[in-house]
Amino acid sequence: MLRIEPVETSTGDCVLRLEGEVVGPWVAEIRRSCDQALATGARLTLELTDVTFIDRAGVELFRRLMRAGVVVVNCSPFLQTQLGT
Repeated sequence: MLRIEPVETSTGDCVLRLEGEVVGPWVAEIRRSCDQALATGARLTLELTDVTFIDRAGVELFRRLMRAGVVVVNCSPFLQTQLGT
C-alpha cells in the first residue's frame, strides 16, 4: 500500500509526501499525482522518508521525474542506491 499526501508550502510549491511501497499500480498513481502537480506550473518535490521499497517501474519513474526537474528528498540509503543519487 502507498499513501500520497500533498503538502502545501508558503511558496506555492508542491510537495508530495509518499509513505509505503512504490510498486505495481501505485507507480501509475504516483505518475498521475505528479503530472497533475506539474500541470499547475508549480515546482514539485517528492518527500520519500517513509518509502520502504521501490520496484523497477518506480525507479524508472523517479529517474524520469528527476530528469524533468522534480526534486527528490529524504531518501533512505537503499533508495539513494536504487536511484543512483
